[in-house]
Amino acid sequence: MLLLEPITDEAHQLLAEHVKVLTERNGEPIHAIITRGKGQIDRELIDSCPDLQAVARCGVGLDNVDVEEAKARGIQVINTPGANAATMAEHTLSLMLMLMRNMYHSVREVKDSNWTWRNQYSGDELHGKTLGILGMGDIGERTARLAEVFGMKVIYWSRTKKDLPYSYLSLEEVLQQADVLSLHLPSSKQTDGLIGAAELALLKPSAIFINTARGALIDHKALFDALKNDRLAGFAADVLPQEPPTGDWPIIQLPNVLITPHSGSLTASTFSQMCKIAVEKVLDALK
Repeated sequence: MLLLEPITDEAHQLLAEHVKVLTERNGEPIHAIITRGKGQIDRELIDSCPDLQAVARCGVGLDNVDVEEAKARGIQVINTPGANAATMAEHTLSLMLMLMRNMYHSVREVKDSNWTWRNQYSGDELHGKTLGILGMGDIGERTARLAEVFGMKVIYWSRTKKDLPYSYLSLEEVLQQADVLSLHLPSSKQTDGLIGAAELALLKPSAIFINTARGALIDHKALFDALKNDRLAGFAADVLPQEPPTGDWPIIQLPNVLITPHSGSLTASTFSQMCKIAVEKVLDALK
């Protein structure tokens, strides 16, 4: 068993009780590989492991795994769908609140002893706003339910209509009506670059935009232009197309932008659960 990145002690111990765990190649046969998000399970690595039976990601997205190549060789591909739905929905709502209420600037000003910031404060609330969700999977649905508690109206577009108490609209209609837009789609040939200049132009200038899915879904040059020229009120994300970003990544420096370091799923409870589920599935596959 090849482990590309550290996992929780509990999950590592479970692995070690059943298989020999390696953290680097030493010429021994490799029957399974586990990664988190950075370790790449690409064709080159798969080629070097002729005994490979299973590859796994302690997480949901599989964009760091060559899924087609693995499946073509009969290698089982494992992930942990649903395991991070609650924490990612919470993170999404946290970003909405911080951005909508201008909370980041308020906290920073008070830390700088500027209590008079309250005299120039501007912000709004989520209650009564329309939340447009693109992608109604586990995380999208969980986000919708939390948003309802805040008194938001939820509309959505997804590849398939679901039996949910929310209005299913076209992509264009969701973009036009949303006060808050939230992305919950996987990265794929069909979705990468989905939100470009034409789509951003459909949003209200007062709208805020949240992305906790994948950075590749957005044309960030077009997004930067929209934010800088006041055609969009704000943007918050946990993901970028390049991670970590370079020091001169311009969008991060804009005052109406909040970025967290792809940390939405790294809460203690969720990370532990994802590692444990991935390990259990790998051990089952090897049996």
